[in-house]
Amino acid sequence: MRFRSYDALKIFDAVARNLSMTKAADEVHQSKGSISYQINKLEAELGFRLFERAHAKLELTEKGRRLWHVSQTTLSQIDREIEDLRGAASGAVTVGALTYFSSRWLSPRLTRFFEANPGSSLRIEPISSLDMLKSVRVDLAVLWGIGGWEGHKSELLLSLPAVPTANRAVAEQVKQLGLAEAVRQLPLLGDSSGDSGWRAWHKAAGLPYAPSRSSLTIPDSNSRVQAVVDGQGLALWDDLVAPEFEGGTLVPLTDIRLEGAGYHIVFPDGALSEGAGSMLAWLKEQVMR
Repeated sequence: MRFRSYDALKIFDAVARNLSMTKAADEVHQSKGSISYQINKLEAELGFRLFERAHAKLELTEKGRRLWHVSQTTLSQIDREIEDLRGAASGAVTVGALTYFSSRWLSPRLTRFFEANPGSSLRIEPISSLDMLKSVRVDLAVLWGIGGWEGHKSELLLSLPAVPTANRAVAEQVKQLGLAEAVRQLPLLGDSSGDSGWRAWHKAAGLPYAPSRSSLTIPDSNSRVQAVVDGQGLALWDDLVAPEFEGGTLVPLTDIRLEGAGYHIVFPDGALSEGAGSMLAWLKEQVMR
């Protein structure tokens, strides 16, 4: 059966980002009842659930996460193409960034950018890997890794060593198995570097890289944080998950850190525009602060 409810994907995106019918309703200026009806109708047409509803809390199902990632990418590309066709984006700066970096580091600082650059037009494009730069047009991108972005010029913006993390229940499993055995048996969630981060951490820990055949790939970095909280496996995270560490929903599994890891500015081919140059200078200034 051909899918027809494309309008409902915008509603789905709002609910998935907020994990709240009420907040999504405020964002799109509709009633909570209308939002709930449209999500239920969308789930009925799709034939699978998008959200788990437990104790008035919404959580994306695995199928919901996969659809959200695809719809985010596709809808944002359509929006930008329309802006380009209208000629509205000619002076805009587009920054590609991991959703995790955008929400936890970049977004809280953006007010300062507009104060320092009044009249600027900025677009934050969600990206999850270097490969996406082939299909998504950005002026510069922020990706996590240990460097070596093949075919692209890059420079380290923010150095943040990373450690393997898990939720409390999985951390107890790790304790019983021992760390060396745990990283062989439990799923290791990849990141924007593919498996380069995990390979580098194993080298730093003096362990062979021989992961379990069980795997879970979640390209969206914010969704990957939630997957670790939900007990889906182990992932490398840094100090940007301090709230989860402090609240006990995530646990660092070892003192062995992946030094040299962090967020890199990756430059697509071509010279930077004046606006992109200003954005780059501002990002570096924020790190120094």
